[in-house]
Amino acid sequence: MEAVKKKLQAELDSLEEELHFKLPKEIQKAREFGDLRENAEYKAAMERQSIVQARIMQVRNRLGEVESIDLSKIPTDRVAYGSRVVLFDLEKEEKIKYKLVTSEESDPENGLISTVSPIGQALMGKEEGDEVRVKTPTGVRNFEISRLATIHEKED
Repeated sequence: MEAVKKKLQAELDSLEEELHFKLPKEIQKAREFGDLRENAEYKAAMERQSIVQARIMQVRNRLGEVESIDLSKIPTDRVAYGSRVVLFDLEKEEKIKYKLVTSEESDPENGLISTVSPIGQALMGKEEGDEVRVKTPTGVRNFEISRLATIHEKED
């Protein structure tokens, strides 16, 4: 969780620097070109300023959400954030390992899936032995949770 907080804080710091130092210089430089009605540099800098301000709000909100996560309230017997699961794909008859993480940590090719992804959402709250039907962009997939280790258990 600390890595997510650091990543979000780094993005926030970078955006704040752009908003308060880089963009004002660009806007001032663009103003020096004269007529602002037809000044593409000025319009681009003002548009970027608006985008940066909106992203700062999003990052601050997300940082607040992440900081409010109470790891002690995560279930010890059901799939939740931090769980490691082994799924048995009922059609392909193969096992797949995933760890459920935040969207900022997500790296599906390395087995890190977000709790808000289609598979992550379908798994949330389920127990070992449950069958899960997941609608993915490639179609419906059926899994059985053959192993579950929650965030409270040591990694193998």
